Amino acid sequence: MNWLHLTLLSAFALATADALSKRYLSHYRAGDLVLVRFGIGGALLLPLLLWQPWPALTPAFWGWMVLLMPLEITAMWLYMRAIRESPLSLTLPYLAFTPVFNILTGYIFLGEQVSQAGTLGILLVVCGAWLLNLEAARNGTGLDMLAPFRAIVRERGSRLMLITSAIYSLTSVLSKVALLHVTPAFFGPFYFVIVGLTTALVFASRDVSSWKALGRHPWAHLAIGACMAVMVVTHFYAIAHVEVAYMIAVKRTSLLFGMLYGAWLFHEQGLGRNLAAGLLMIAGVFLIASNGGP
Repeated sequence: MNWLHLTLLSAFALATADALSKRYLSHYRAGDLVLVRFGIGGALLLPLLLWQPWPALTPAFWGWMVLLMPLEITAMWLYMRAIRESPLSLTLPYLAFTPVFNILTGYIFLGEQVSQAGTLGILLVVCGAWLLNLEAARNGTGLDMLAPFRAIVRERGSRLMLITSAIYSLTSVLSKVALLHVTPAFFGPFYFVIVGLTTALVFASRDVSSWKALGRHPWAHLAIGACMAVMVVTHFYAIAHVEVAYMIAVKRTSLLFGMLYGAWLFHEQGLGRNLAAGLLMIAGVFLIASNGGP
């Protein structure tokens, strides 16, 4: 498979893990969900990590890993709270804001600047967010153009996913720097194993009930962990063959898969409008990617 097929598979695997988490584990605490997604996924990738030769891991590489771990775990914890508490159609699309935030982080860390195409991409992402909350704009006296943006603030899941998106704008830049020290084939399994171990230390070491949670719904846990493992392996193999910006742009199709899952499994309303909003946001992401951002 080429990088495009790998990236689409990565996006589908991520959306499937989200849908399964919401379908079968929505009664779990956010920390337990993080443990399932990172812990089980890391355990499944451990044989792949041990099977291949290890490169020399420099102090600089470990420094980036230390910076990444709290950000990655915090982002996933907020991510799980968002999809557990709100419809997928009102949470997953806000991952499209990651490249918008990347413009700021890319400028700070990499000195990258926004082109006209990047600016247009930002506007399309914002328009998509507005369209997702169009119902809030309608009132008895006419159309309140700012109401959809106020609705984002009121919808807890949307708000949490926006914060998650901002954190991912940092992790995408920092992991790109860490990846310079090793190969993508090594980094994917290694990263997930380390984040899985760190998650166990953070959540399970202080609460024995988190370990008990792993004993419930074993098939759902295995399916979610397998999806996360597929997601991370295809993610880093795709990155090895194309610029990160383009790969991330295609991977954001996960929000469309998530919307379809939302309509199919949870009977979420407004699929046509939501898909139109999602397509607008993905078009914006592609324009931002063409800017050559991170």
